[in-house]
Amino acid sequence: MWELIRANQRRAALLIALMAGLLMAAGFAFGEFFIGSGTVGLVLAFLLWGTMTLTSWVAGDKILLATSGARRIEKKDHPVLWNVVEEMKIASGLEHMPAVHIIDSDAANAFATGRSPERSAVAVTSGLLERLSRDELQGVIAHELAHINNRDVLYLTMASIMMGSIVMMAHFGTRFLFFGGGRRRTSSEGGGQAQLIVLVVSIVLIILAPIFAQMLYFALSRKREYLADASAAVYTRYPEGLADALAKLQTNTKKLETANPATAPMFIVNPLKLSAKGLSNRSSTHPPIDERIRILRGLAGQTVSLGEYDQSYRKITGRPVGVVPPGSLAAAELQPHRPATDETDTHADRARQATDALWRLNDYRFIACACGTSLKAPPSQAGREISCPHCAESHVVP
Repeated sequence: MWELIRANQRRAALLIALMAGLLMAAGFAFGEFFIGSGTVGLVLAFLLWGTMTLTSWVAGDKILLATSGARRIEKKDHPVLWNVVEEMKIASGLEHMPAVHIIDSDAANAFATGRSPERSAVAVTSGLLERLSRDELQGVIAHELAHINNRDVLYLTMASIMMGSIVMMAHFGTRFLFFGGGRRRTSSEGGGQAQLIVLVVSIVLIILAPIFAQMLYFALSRKREYLADASAAVYTRYPEGLADALAKLQTNTKKLETANPATAPMFIVNPLKLSAKGLSNRSSTHPPIDERIRILRGLAGQTVSLGEYDQSYRKITGRPVGVVPPGSLAAAELQPHRPATDETDTHADRARQATDALWRLNDYRFIACACGTSLKAPPSQAGREISCPHCAESHVVP
């Protein structure tokens, strides 16, 4: 597994270096065209990148969780979710339990974040908790913990910061360009043909830099989704769970309002697309969901391993090269394929559990009536009497 992590880190470092180069190029173009000094533009780009990178390193996880509306829970708030995270933490070999968060949203999605496995968090939406069975939820959580275990989340955060910096600089550049900004340099100022060439190159860089950055970002995030799927199949020993979960998420028509293009690759499926067709779009931050499902369902044997996932990947996609590094393939262990879990929870049960968790986060009081009804009262009703709607017994709200 360390070979996989090291390969991930090498690829991510290369892509991040390329994105940093794009940012410097965009900064030079911005400075050359609008200030008259490419060096000043480079300095400004470096300062912007340094500030945003430092911020993402120190508090990137907190910022992402806060902007997503994620709220941290304890075991009592949602025992099923907590137990599934505990199970997958053990299966993945993580030494530290990730912080568990819930997002109040009908959209079905999840993501992981954190600077390191020691400081990590996983967040799921209430819509996901309502829709998925335990096996399906286990597959999603295993996928997210794989991102943590494979050291993906830090690099995705860093890449998103740099893409945001490039897009920000290009946005200001194009606005100045189309609204008559820019430093007018003519041959009388000693410009000549050389200056004209510099200006043309600067304009091209300003326009194309965010497109190139987006392409690099896609290359970074798509590969990692396949690797996280492969790891999740091994952790759960039941790849059908994640495949069934992805099939349900593919039919999701709810947009996650707190998501944006920079954070979209952090989620298990693209949170900005509203249809199955959109989720499979080639311009998406994620691989086609249909393809991911077919690869996982191709693991139908008696055992599950990274090697078997790699073979299924090559068979389904038709690509000659797999996604798992050769060193990890050589060390891949076969895990026995386990049967599906017998589950009695219905969709209504899961919806009630998710709603109860959100009520607890909002400090609602839970009162157990003798008739079997569970009463929920907002904190504003503390000290007042309420009646059970079924048996009319009075209760004082604690």
